[in-house]
Amino acid sequence: MSKFSLPTETIELPSKGLLYPEGSELSKGTIEMKYMTAKEEDILTNQSYIKNGTVLDKLLKSLIISKIDYSQLLIGDKNAIMVAARILGYGANYKFTYEEEEHTIDLSKLENKKLDEKLFKSKTNEFDFTLPHSGNKVTFKLLTHKDEQDSKRELDGLKKINKNSSPELTTRLKHIIQSINGETDKKDIRDFVDNYLLARDSRALREYINEIQPDVDLTFFPEGNESGVSIPIGVNFFWPDA
Repeated sequence: MSKFSLPTETIELPSKGLLYPEGSELSKGTIEMKYMTAKEEDILTNQSYIKNGTVLDKLLKSLIISKIDYSQLLIGDKNAIMVAARILGYGANYKFTYEEEEHTIDLSKLENKKLDEKLFKSKTNEFDFTLPHSGNKVTFKLLTHKDEQDSKRELDGLKKINKNSSPELTTRLKHIIQSINGETDKKDIRDFVDNYLLARDSRALREYINEIQPDVDLTFFPEGNESGVSIPIGVNFFWPDA
């Protein structure tokens, strides 16, 4: 047995574990992570991982101690884990440039978005929404890491067919929407998104999803901006010497 040990931290998930299957390690609402080591710095500088876009997932999987199913992670929970990884690796102070001015944010002071737990009572990743302009009723889910990867693979396939094709919004909606007026057939959902979903309804649905989705609040308030803007996650988030 090794005589060395690493410190770990317990990270609270924005979802509080409410949308994970019973029995899943993620349903506890917290995970355990270790501090970053030289091994993880090797991951961050691996050109193959950087090129194929897997570097951050490789990093987070290496840092998470809890025995979780990584594919189940909700995107908002994954964002919180990413912020925690940055703090455990390089400290809480994050310097970035916004509108040609340099800012420093203490990442440890970021809070998770307030959760309306009444919407999560069923403990299933399924929600109802009536599109305000067409009146169609949809059920939708919050995307997981697996959903995000499936969407990316679909987009990559479409771009191989047509290099100028970039239907990112509609592709994501096809993975988010689970039924329309009770119809769950994937072909019908895709046809609806491609041909019948009004732009105004699409925007309203996306705004509602953003409102209820568990996530870490990445808002900061530069001088003179009372509404706040999102903290830009640039290359120096995990590569501070870049």
